[in-house]
Amino acid sequence: MIRFAFAGRCSTEDLQDPEASRNWQLTRARALIEPAGGQIVTEYFDIGHSRSLPWQRRPRANDLLQALRDPNRGFDAVVIGEPQRTFYGNQFGNTFPVFVHFRIPLWVPEVGGPIDPDNEAHDLVMSVFGGMSKGERNRIKIRVRTAMSSQAKLQGRYLGGRPPYGYRISDAGTHPNPAKAATGQLLHKLEPDPETAPVVLRIFTLYVGTRYIDGMSDEAIARRLDSENVPCPSAHDAARNPHRTKTGWQAGAVRAILLNPRYTGHEVWNKQRKEERLIDVDDVTLGHRTTMTRNPHDQWIWSNEPAHDPLITKELFETAQQARKDRARPYQRHERPNQRSTRRPYVLRGRVKCALCGRKMQPSPIRDRIYYRCEYKDQEAALYPGLDHPRPVNLREDIICRALDAWIARAFTPERPPPSPHSARPASPPAPHRPTPPNRPKPARPSSNASGVSPATRPPSTPEPTQPSSPSGSTTHYTTGKPPRRSSTHCPPSPGRGTNPSPPTRSGRSLRDSETSHNASRPPTPTRRSPSTKPWASRSSTTTQRGPRPLGRGPRFGIAIQGVRGGT
Repeated sequence: MIRFAFAGRCSTEDLQDPEASRNWQLTRARALIEPAGGQIVTEYFDIGHSRSLPWQRRPRANDLLQALRDPNRGFDAVVIGEPQRTFYGNQFGNTFPVFVHFRIPLWVPEVGGPIDPDNEAHDLVMSVFGGMSKGERNRIKIRVRTAMSSQAKLQGRYLGGRPPYGYRISDAGTHPNPAKAATGQLLHKLEPDPETAPVVLRIFTLYVGTRYIDGMSDEAIARRLDSENVPCPSAHDAARNPHRTKTGWQAGAVRAILLNPRYTGHEVWNKQRKEERLIDVDDVTLGHRTTMTRNPHDQWIWSNEPAHDPLITKELFETAQQARKDRARPYQRHERPNQRSTRRPYVLRGRVKCALCGRKMQPSPIRDRIYYRCEYKDQEAALYPGLDHPRPVNLREDIICRALDAWIARAFTPERPPPSPHSARPASPPAPHRPTPPNRPKPARPSSNASGVSPATRPPSTPEPTQPSSPSGSTTHYTTGKPPRRSSTHCPPSPGRGTNPSPPTRSGRSLRDSETSHNASRPPTPTRRSPSTKPWASRSSTTTQRGPRPLGRGPRFGIAIQGVRGGT
């Protein structure tokens, strides 16, 4: 006698009796193995699980796979009643190698006995049945969705579900299907609830407002209804809401009422859909996870004619939706490069990314501080398999700014001139200070009143030699040493008209004795450069002075303009 384990499946989506489905699959399996002396000693039958789920995610099928590893499993072979209910798509190719590895024969009625792993015909037959199973499921989905869409659009039929707040279910006559009508099934429709229907109209009125009174927010409406002791939806219909709190109105309940278009009297269907997403992109054999996803408004199915008594007018509903868009626009519009989508000054908005997943971190105020958050939910976990990512990652904005300010202060310090695009050589260190020789007289320097710069702020300089006299007879003094760093305020040197060009000084200016004596008699007067000033005049009259550097804003330069006349 050959001991067999029976494997089968029944889905509640097929609207079948699980016991009846198990019996006919078991009958086919026994008809196959009894002539060969086989007997079923154990059963692995799944109830209420879709065929699209792989064997590893079906409870009883997974138990069968684990039993194959046990040497004392208690059976010698496995038999199935119908391959279309057991295998879906390419599941046979992913599961049968496990049977071959543990040398457990798999008997199928369509093959007439055990599957030969070396027989290409057997493999082709099982692959065809897997494709037929997938096609059958897809055809059922298309037929059901198309039928429900036409019933909602053309007939305005109530397609089931919980009635919205403000309505209750009533009978609408005999079911049009003769088989269902014979069993006493009736059609249903929505009718206004005399207790809650006025509350719905009042919620819309409070939200939209009147000519002289502004509309209220969702939270304000919830507080108003609580203050008037109006029962919340879960308290009004406690039998259908055993899992919800019944303490009072919530802003989410008010928002759901304001967004429900069925209060206009039209039947609306297809607001949500089932979407299948891969559990692990690196292992597609694990299958999909089904989630409910909201459809865009243009995919909603509206009935052509009103299907039940309306609680509000269609104009009032559209006014409420437009009011919600107008109020939410400054806060919920999409992020654009040159527009702010929030009133808070998020200085690093769109510039902080998570080092683990690479996504942009979203700013959020928490306890009077700005944080940048990266939330890692179940939907993101399917997109990043194997990633060790905490659920929330919070980063304070002030901590980032302090580190960023310190880096900017180091990167743009005046002692580190920025690299020139025309030269890749590193900046040379400043020239060391050399004391003045004692046997060499120190030439006279212009006073602080003539230059506008106090002696305490002057950098140390080397001895100043005397420049040969110019043709005009005046003597010009200059300072040798490290040349000044170029900045945007410096113009290229240009020779004066009728005179020899003055050598550059360390402070970037040249002074004549006549001008020095003229300026020494009066305090320095800051003046602006006029558009008609020549480049060499700006060169000779502009001094770049280093000022205090604030943290995080880089170097700050003070430009002192002297009242020097010359060069024009």
